[in-house]
Amino acid sequence: MTNLYNDKLKDECGVIGVYNREINQDCAEEIYYGLYALQHRGQESAGIATNLEGKIFTYKNQGLVSDVFEDPDDFGELLGNIGIGHVRYATSGGGGVTNAQPLIVNYKNSHIALAHNGNLVNASALRDMLEDGGVVFQTNVDTEVIVNLIARSLKNGIVESIKRVAEIIRGAYALVITTENKLIGLRDPYGLRPLCLGETENGYVLASETCALDAIGAKYVRDIENGEIVVINGDGVQSYRQNTWVKKRLCIFELIYFARPDSRIDGISVYQSRHNAGATLAREYPVDADVVIGVPDSGVPAAIGYAKESGIPYEIGLIKNKYIGRTFIQPNQRQREQGVRIKLNVLKENIEGKRVVIVDDSIVRGTTSRRLVEILREVGAKEVHFRVSSPPVKHGCHFGIDTPYRDHLIATRHDVEEIRQIIDADTLGYLSTEGMVDSVGGGDLYCKACFDGDYPMEVPVED
Repeated sequence: MTNLYNDKLKDECGVIGVYNREINQDCAEEIYYGLYALQHRGQESAGIATNLEGKIFTYKNQGLVSDVFEDPDDFGELLGNIGIGHVRYATSGGGGVTNAQPLIVNYKNSHIALAHNGNLVNASALRDMLEDGGVVFQTNVDTEVIVNLIARSLKNGIVESIKRVAEIIRGAYALVITTENKLIGLRDPYGLRPLCLGETENGYVLASETCALDAIGAKYVRDIENGEIVVINGDGVQSYRQNTWVKKRLCIFELIYFARPDSRIDGISVYQSRHNAGATLAREYPVDADVVIGVPDSGVPAAIGYAKESGIPYEIGLIKNKYIGRTFIQPNQRQREQGVRIKLNVLKENIEGKRVVIVDDSIVRGTTSRRLVEILREVGAKEVHFRVSSPPVKHGCHFGIDTPYRDHLIATRHDVEEIRQIIDADTLGYLSTEGMVDSVGGGDLYCKACFDGDYPMEVPVED
């Protein structure tokens, strides 16, 4: 059983790797534009590491991509035709430039740079083992555990080393690695975190989402399979599969919330899946109303789907300030509520005197939802009907998504009617689990543990 107070979701990040065939064709600028496209996956820090004939150059710092690389001279120091990049989104206490990625390890005559999206559930035990063996850690992120494990087995070659490491680490991970003359990608056995392959005129790209491929003019080739290792070098792309013996379990929350709507995750259109969810929600929870609005940005496609299915007109009702981070991870209640005030403002002429359906992708603490209902009523909404394009979030995720402690998840402590009263909506409807799965194409390929508590692997329980 998951402990109620320590069931905390971890970091969500974005990774990219670029391989250019020509040695003299630096890749840092392409990685920069790719990270720009992945900025929604992490706003706490950004970094790039490049590889010139086995020598690693790196630059990273706290802040947005545009802030970290605001000086053009930064690119002049990032030499090499192979490189990787990372944007990080950290939980409270896990930030700082020390923990920014990519991480670099110098081992004998080898230099390795690694960037990681995801979270290991056995990182603490592995870290203890490495420290007992004399390894000194510079950070407190599980990524350093991975890169040290790889370095310890390099005498067997990089591919065999990665295979051995993949057998002992547990959790979710999409990795991009560069060492020697190679760019390497690895996806966890369940495929929980996304990773795709693209091709340019000059080489290849690995990225968390297809929107990063589009940003640098790369053509989408395919998604990396669960448990697959890809090695890109002068011979092209080689694929190595592992004996995973587990079923593919893609993270459904990527499609519901985290991925950009213009991306495709494992062949599924993010926009279309959200649109489908909204249409199903309209069938499951219809209501007489005058207007449908969406909570920017991830709630908008679902709102459009709801409006189209219900026949109620869709309008823009909320204007988003794009220069503020997510409100649900602010450190205290007052700051969270203030964050909502400056993040979203109401377009009064589309709301005043109307019965409003407001569609959001999820309700986490309820702080944002309650404030949204409040500000809609303040500008004169006659009725506010809240619709959520996913089921109630009742459980923590140990695999790389950041939300509060489980006892702060409103659906853990309250049923739907109680939540409706707390947020002061006239009605409240959540999408059913069956409707959610149907919206992404059906089947049993998805991890839904944040909704149903059915984890694809054992997860830690802390006292």
